[in-house]
Amino acid sequence: MITTKPKHYKSKYTKLSGSSRDEVYKKARQVYEQEKAKSKRHPYVRSAYFKAKVFLELFWIHNAQKSRGEQLRRLRYYQCAIDLIKNSRNVPAERLNPNGNRERVFRFYGLTKDSEEFWVQIKEEKRTKGKYMMSIVPPVRNQ
Repeated sequence: MITTKPKHYKSKYTKLSGSSRDEVYKKARQVYEQEKAKSKRHPYVRSAYFKAKVFLELFWIHNAQKSRGEQLRRLRYYQCAIDLIKNSRNVPAERLNPNGNRERVFRFYGLTKDSEEFWVQIKEEKRTKGKYMMSIVPPVRNQ
């Protein structure tokens, strides 16, 4: 059960540009590598809302399971998502993970600099309190 839609965080970045998945992937990996260089072991960013580390590796595993077109759509928002995690103090929507009772899922809503909506999903393991960026979801396409 998701509560009412929280406030959006306005990112200072636009979507990553590029005409192919490989171009956008390269730019997203550069952002990731910058964050990775700041940590000794597992790459993370410190969340303003949680005041704790949010680990980034799970996103890459999750994203690799998507089709190439879906990967491209999600990777475009990577830099905005990192900015959101670092700086957003807005209360996220929260619920239990339907795939496992030992996890909670937080959904942070954001806007790019161009006011395009997206959201970032972070899971928290109840036992360890470890937080992991799971997914970035761009706006739904009209079909």
